[in-house]
Amino acid sequence: MGSSILSIIYLIGSVTFILGLKMLSKPDTARKGNLVAAAGMTLAILGTIFLYKTNGEHLHNYGWITAGLLIGGIVGVLSAKKVKMTAMPEMVSMFNGMGGACAALISIVEFNHLIHFSSQPGDVIKDGMSQLTKLLQQVIANSSSMANSDLNLNNIIDFRGQLTIILLGLIIGSVSFAGSVVAWGKLSGKVKDFSFNGQHILNLLVMAVLVIAAIVLVVIVNDRLLTTQTDGNPLLVLKLLFYSILLLSLFYGVLFVLPIGGADMPVVISLLNSFTGVAAACGGFLYDNPVMLTGGILVGSAGTILTILMCKAMNRSLKNVLIGSFGGVKTANADNKDQGVYKEISLNDAAVVLAYANKVIIVPGYGLAVAQAQHACHELEKMLEDKGVIVKYAIHPVAGRMPGHMNVLLAEADVPYEKLLEMEDANAEFPTTDVVLVLGANDVVNPAAKSDPNSPIYGMPILEVENAKLVIVNKRSMKPGYAGIENDLFFQPKTSMLFGDAKQVLQHLLAEIKQV
Repeated sequence: MGSSILSIIYLIGSVTFILGLKMLSKPDTARKGNLVAAAGMTLAILGTIFLYKTNGEHLHNYGWITAGLLIGGIVGVLSAKKVKMTAMPEMVSMFNGMGGACAALISIVEFNHLIHFSSQPGDVIKDGMSQLTKLLQQVIANSSSMANSDLNLNNIIDFRGQLTIILLGLIIGSVSFAGSVVAWGKLSGKVKDFSFNGQHILNLLVMAVLVIAAIVLVVIVNDRLLTTQTDGNPLLVLKLLFYSILLLSLFYGVLFVLPIGGADMPVVISLLNSFTGVAAACGGFLYDNPVMLTGGILVGSAGTILTILMCKAMNRSLKNVLIGSFGGVKTANADNKDQGVYKEISLNDAAVVLAYANKVIIVPGYGLAVAQAQHACHELEKMLEDKGVIVKYAIHPVAGRMPGHMNVLLAEADVPYEKLLEMEDANAEFPTTDVVLVLGANDVVNPAAKSDPNSPIYGMPILEVENAKLVIVNKRSMKPGYAGIENDLFFQPKTSMLFGDAKQVLQHLLAEIKQV
């Protein structure tokens, strides 16, 4: 009875994950989708704690389980409440890394359980290897009938199958953990981009060693080696190989992310998120847990699709992201190109232009998030609408530091979802727009992506704000954006710069517009 109820609970949990993920695809249903998926996860956790049985027995150590849930829940809630919107990407990266660490720890625990399951684990492998040898001999001898064979390959198949899943979870989870920690450090400014000549070759060598070590552990290990008494432990070599793979995986995770430039970090975070999902799915295989398997597959597939979509939005292949170090260094033309002279606009003039416009499109960027100016921006929107101005927002797919960053930022200020335009829709409206107000955005509005073949962002789809009648750009200074290159937009005749902190500038604009 209990197993039937648990199966129903797992089915409900899997369905809520799918529904929640579907609802996350739209801004107006994203919050509800998050709650639906969280409810399904809560149900699955409670069902596992109270109804799951292994070897006919319920789970033990309820004290440890409760303590872990309480500590993790409290840390998660406090972290989510205290984090600033500007720090949201690094928090997502760190939490994703914790998921990878959990998957790796599961692999470590299950590995130790696997090799100690039998009182003579070396004999299990030795028997399996000898049985496999006999089977191969029969195949070579072209035996007419193997149906009556007395060979029993269950040991070798079961052992190697479980070990393969364990190693996959270990490698993928460790890479995700180490890479996510480095990504967190880079996004928070604690870790700088670092690369050296031949680093990609070193990465490939480490990956090759990892693959070879895993193959040796699963397939090629000699049964005599495994059963040789070494300090009284017949599986010492097996353990050494396993933990060497763990250390190599962590090392590779660091090498994997370290040279990647800042502009590509959203893609890397999404890719690492998919890694964590795959590692979690491996845990689902090990425990024969359908809800864990479903959740891991969903995260893995969704992360992979999101990674591909972001690469498409940046007009870059995943290979270029991983080996190109885009955003890590400046290009020669970024330093030597003569951009011309920019012009500034006063607060009073900007207020007049905005107040008497027919349509205004606001382009939010990371600078808006840094200044925590989303509420002031919403106040400006409402004030302009009171004066009869049509106000909308243009959202680039990779604006900010991660996909959806700007959507969440504006939702926090209660900006109506119907005012948020995706890139294609916004580009269609710019030619009929009187004023575009760019707040802290940079690379996503850089015309060099269309006009300069030498630019590292050439071919990247952008918000074509230069097609509007007038562009006002708010920035703290003329420093380059996240990709480390100058923005041609700032020097065009129809562009005016409005320097200062976004929140303060918007507050002053509000005061000036009231006087218009």
